[in-house]
Amino acid sequence: MDYTGGHRPPDKRQRRRCVILSVIFVLVIMITLAVTLTLTLRHNTDQLKPIFIDRCKKFSRNDCEKIWDVFKQAYVGKDPCEVPMEAYDPLIAAAPFKPHCNRMMFWSKTKNLVHKFTEKRDCFLTLEDMLLGSVLDGLTWCGKEGSSETFTTGCPGWSECENNPVRSFWNRASAALADVACGDVTAMLNGSITTPFSPTSVFASIEVKRFNATKMKRLNVVLVTQTNAVTNCTNASLKDLRKELDKGIKYNCTEVTEFQIEECSNHPEKPCGSCW
Repeated sequence: MDYTGGHRPPDKRQRRRCVILSVIFVLVIMITLAVTLTLTLRHNTDQLKPIFIDRCKKFSRNDCEKIWDVFKQAYVGKDPCEVPMEAYDPLIAAAPFKPHCNRMMFWSKTKNLVHKFTEKRDCFLTLEDMLLGSVLDGLTWCGKEGSSETFTTGCPGWSECENNPVRSFWNRASAALADVACGDVTAMLNGSITTPFSPTSVFASIEVKRFNATKMKRLNVVLVTQTNAVTNCTNASLKDLRKELDKGIKYNCTEVTEFQIEECSNHPEKPCGSCW
């Protein structure tokens, strides 16, 4: 036979060798991807506990390992959209909120401002300044059915399903904090929106409903305003707030500019009472 250019076509052994090498190459790629995915998932499941424990240890006299174990029992191995508020009851029992009469600060749509204030002034405490709130602030977590791991990615968002682990925790923790509210309580609300007391907010739907007149004397609303304020203390939603309060709890509302609060934050020598 005549072979063009003097080259023979590959025989069967050469073709077989090429096929084997191709299969080996594909297997190496698949194994590499599998190892990478495994390491990524393990990283995602291992990173929450160290953060939790480290933050917890900043609060003295706590068995942080025990609190972690109780915490993860609320959601591990469960559908991430089927973790109700009640799943965190054992956690609240293991690390209960303590009453701080006349120093408790609630907020709605003012998170950044209120925390800038409490970071510099120790006269008020928010949920996020207390053990469980501080430990889990800004974090995401969930479990998966059939898994004993904690995941920090691929979890449902706040509004994706009502009973997701993060939303249920904050709702339960907010309820627990409101249950121990006592004395004069302060709430910092946003005066730059048309409905500062929104019925869908955690403050309206959970916290206010649990304020108890046998423990709490007064609710002082600090309505934070900007230069172009769109609401004031006569806002209709604030009238609804007053109606929602347990009978016997007194109510007061003060309009305060954001600039005034920031100025007071930067001058710790001033009494907190003078901030508004």
